Amino acid sequence: MTQLTDADKVAIATLTQKVISSWAYADAETFAGVFTEDGTMVLPGLFKKGKAEIQAYMEKAFAGVYKGTQVTGKPVDMRPLGRDAAILLSQGGVLDAGESEVADSAAIRAAWVVVKVDGEWKLAAYQNSPRDAVEGVKTEKSAA
Repeated sequence: MTQLTDADKVAIATLTQKVISSWAYADAETFAGVFTEDGTMVLPGLFKKGKAEIQAYMEKAFAGVYKGTQVTGKPVDMRPLGRDAAILLSQGGVLDAGESEVADSAAIRAAWVVVKVDGEWKLAAYQNSPRDAVEGVKTEKSAA
């Protein structure tokens, strides 16, 4: 399997910071710009495909449900999937106004499938889910 260079690792990890920065300024265009043209964003109950759909959704979200919020996240794992593809796993969540730490109920884990396009790492697919088990849903731990 191909190894990621240190420069690739930095560029991939920087995608999380680009998302955090664009969110801080409620900049839906820059947020969507992290994705490939046909990139996908999957959140609980939500599926958006393509930069235009992602941007349109985030414009509404920044004016509505995400108004006044911040987002935080940090990489927890990264590995190559080939010469120009990798997966980044992160954890974080949305911070409501005045919060400095993500509430347990808002904490997420995310998978970022990234690809190198014209020498630049882009997000091809993003999916997140709650960090903690949802009550009533069996998990390996609760099934025992």
